[in-house]
Amino acid sequence: MIAKISSGKETAGLIRYLFDTKKAKDHTDPRLVASWDGFAPDPGRTDDFDATRRLLVADLDLHVKQARRLDRAPEQHVWHCSLRAAPEDRILSDEEWADIARRVVATTGIAPDDDPDGCRWVAVRHAPDHIHIAATKVRADLRTARHWNDYHTADRELAAIEKEYGLLQVVRGDRTAAKRPTRAEQEKARRADQDKPARERLRTTVRTAVAAASSMAEFVHLLSQIDDVLVDVVYFPSGDVRGYKVAAEDTTTVGKEPVWFSGSELAPDLSFPKIRQRLEAIDRQPADQPGRRRPNLWHQATAAAERIPHRLDQADDEASQAHLAALGEALDALPLLAPQALRPQLREAATAFERATRSRIQAEHHHARALRGAVRAMVRAPAPKDGAILAMLLDAAILVVIAAARWHQLRQHDQQVAAAQQTLLHLQAVYDQAAAAPLAALVQRRPPQQTVDRHIRHLRQAVPDHVEQVLEDPAFDALTAALAGAEAAGHKPEQLLQQAVDQRALASARRPARVLTWRIERLSARPLPSIRARAAQARSAAQPSNAPVHAAAAVPTAQPSRTRRR
Repeated sequence: MIAKISSGKETAGLIRYLFDTKKAKDHTDPRLVASWDGFAPDPGRTDDFDATRRLLVADLDLHVKQARRLDRAPEQHVWHCSLRAAPEDRILSDEEWADIARRVVATTGIAPDDDPDGCRWVAVRHAPDHIHIAATKVRADLRTARHWNDYHTADRELAAIEKEYGLLQVVRGDRTAAKRPTRAEQEKARRADQDKPARERLRTTVRTAVAAASSMAEFVHLLSQIDDVLVDVVYFPSGDVRGYKVAAEDTTTVGKEPVWFSGSELAPDLSFPKIRQRLEAIDRQPADQPGRRRPNLWHQATAAAERIPHRLDQADDEASQAHLAALGEALDALPLLAPQALRPQLREAATAFERATRSRIQAEHHHARALRGAVRAMVRAPAPKDGAILAMLLDAAILVVIAAARWHQLRQHDQQVAAAQQTLLHLQAVYDQAAAAPLAALVQRRPPQQTVDRHIRHLRQAVPDHVEQVLEDPAFDALTAALAGAEAAGHKPEQLLQQAVDQRALASARRPARVLTWRIERLSARPLPSIRARAAQARSAAQPSNAPVHAAAAVPTAQPSRTRRR
């Protein structure tokens, strides 16, 4: 059930509309279902409609006229609240709607319970699925009603009503969502044959620039280089940067002036201070050094993403919120890095997950430096030719989104849960596209059956609880090929399997063989220890049990994170 609340200047006009059946063809049998005293005149149940309607308006306006003589009446003295049930809900009776109306006017401060001086109000029903509450804001003691924040107090009461009446429980927000385009903006975009209003297009553009930039100066530079986008930096009198605003060249006022939007008008986390805070908390990638092997940035990003579900299981909500924001930036950047065919679906995923990156919890961005630094370095590096590394990152992102939905659900962030679930659909679709060719290539390199049987024995040791599920997975042949390739490169398959299992619990995986395949591929890409390092490891293993233990060796192994099944 949803509420829509507005204010007005004319009681008569509102009552006339609520009882109209000529111009409003969808109004059927309008009638009062409740009123401030239970005895208000009902124009829908009388032979003289006009006279009764005028009498009802006079009764509602009684205290307004009295306050007006004392110059104490508010200019917008009409309070109008419409309450609409969901299409899936059953048809409520007049008595049930009356009870709902009384609860709403009480909780919003229009007519509190046990307050004889509450405002005058009526509830009108002229359709099966909704009612309208019309009230005047002047109380019997001629004071103006205290109804601040009435939409949110009404929304909380409606949430309780939905549970008590067995109605559809509507997804509710926490006032951190980005502002929606106005009706005028939507109509303007439609007339200009634009897919989306300027506000939404600019929001996506700014989020992508934030994901790619490593400083505020670079952020502004990137925005200024984008076609059809105007950027204006706003300064304090001291010369310090105060903020920024953007406009779309194809959207102007009647006077052909740009329609500007500040960052905060696009989304709460796109204000200048919020962006600066995020950009100041990025790990810079070390410069290339001669003779030193350059790390695989995609593998770094994947490893950082795979650690997020474990972070979400911790008690630090501020750190968890930062990791979700970092994943949002990664999804914003992926359309710049992926093949052309995958970009539309990736943009949809990033747009959907944007809502899941914000809540009332203040993010501490220094907790997510590794992923954010790796993503920005990826944007500056040449596009990868190997489609497998994109599939690896998407596979990790899917796990994070599942964990994010669970994290938000535990905190009753309804809109964020819905956003994460929508994101999951897009990521699953784009992952299936991205992973098809790399998996098929691996299957072509399936080793001989003797080698396969040996890897099965390794699997039974490493994942005894999931081995049957792994063997039945269509990606099992790809997994054996990945293990054989790792073994040919000098790695020990049983060790790689154990590392893969230790770092990611298989209970969360719908396709465990596919999960292990990508993890083996990434782990086997790491360089093998040098001969000297292996000799040192052998000497360390041969030390007697009473030998002193290095402090680092005393650190317990991290437990695999527990996540929801996908």
